[in-house]
Amino acid sequence: MTLNIILVSGKLAKARAITLGMPHFVMLGVTGFGAVLVLAALLHLFALRFAADHNFPYLQSLFPTSQPGQNEKSESYLRENLNAMAVRLGQMQAQLLRLDTLGERLARVAGFKPQELMFDQPPGRGGALSTIPGYDLSPTEFAGQIEQLTRQLEERGDRLGVLESLFTLETARKKLIPTMVPVEGGWHSSNFGWRLDPFSGQQSFHEGIDFIAEQGTSIRAAAGGVVVQAEYHPQYGNMIEIDHGNDLVTRYAHASRMLVKAGDVVLMGARIAEVGRSGRATGTHLHFEVRQRSAPQNPMQFLRLPG
Repeated sequence: MTLNIILVSGKLAKARAITLGMPHFVMLGVTGFGAVLVLAALLHLFALRFAADHNFPYLQSLFPTSQPGQNEKSESYLRENLNAMAVRLGQMQAQLLRLDTLGERLARVAGFKPQELMFDQPPGRGGALSTIPGYDLSPTEFAGQIEQLTRQLEERGDRLGVLESLFTLETARKKLIPTMVPVEGGWHSSNFGWRLDPFSGQQSFHEGIDFIAEQGTSIRAAAGGVVVQAEYHPQYGNMIEIDHGNDLVTRYAHASRMLVKAGDVVLMGARIAEVGRSGRATGTHLHFEVRQRSAPQNPMQFLRLPG
C-alpha cells in the first residue's frame, strides 16, 4: 500500500512527488501514540499536584496515589490544632480556678458562705429538645468558640478583681466607723440630748451615752483608728480619744484604768480601758461620745445596738 503526494508551489521549478509506503505509516502511528502517552502523563502529574495543593476530595479520590502524603499532612495539621487547643484549655482551667477563688473571697466579704454558692459545682442548665436541627462544629468554629470563651473569662476575671477591691475598700471603711458597742452587755442609763444634770439638777445637754457596767469591765474600741489622747481630765476622769479618720472621733470617759497611750493604733474591738467612776461621775459607768468635726453626734446613729 502506497500513497503518492504531489507538491505544487510557485517557488519550485517543477512539481515534486512524495511516495509514502507502509513503513512510513507505521512510524507515524508509533509517533502519534507516543505523543498521546506523554500528554496523558503530563496531565496526570498536573492533576496530582493540583489535588495535593488545593485539597479537593474528588480529585484525591481519582488519584489514590496522593492519599498517603495527604493523610500525613492532615494528621500533622490535626496534631498541631489539638496541641494549640490543649494549651488554651490549660489557660481556661487556670482562669476558672482564679475566678472560683475570687468568688469565694467576694462571698466572704459580702457575708455569704462559699459553700452556699456552690462554686465547685456546675450551674444547673436544661430545656426542651430544640425543633431546629443541630449541627457539629467545624474545627475552625470550635477554635473560635474557645478563643471567645477565653476572652470572656479574662474580662470576667478583671471585673471581679475590681469588684473585690471595691468590697475590700468598703469593708475597711466600715471598720473605721464606730458601729461596735464599746461595753459588752452594758445598758445605757442616759441618752444623748437634753437631761437633768445629776449634780446640779439643771437642764443640761448630754453629749454622749452612759453605759452602766461593773467596775473593771473591758472597754473596747468602737472602730479602728489612732489613739490621739489618753490622759486624765478633771470632768471626764481617765479619758481616751480615738481618731477614725473622716473627721470622726470617739471619746471614752470615767475609766478606772487606761490600757493604751497616745499614738497607738487600735482595731475595732480592741481592749483599750476598764470601766470605772473617775472624774465627774455618780457611779461606775462608761461615758461614750462620737464627735464629727469636733461637734457631738448622737452615738445611736452609729452603734448597732441589739434589739
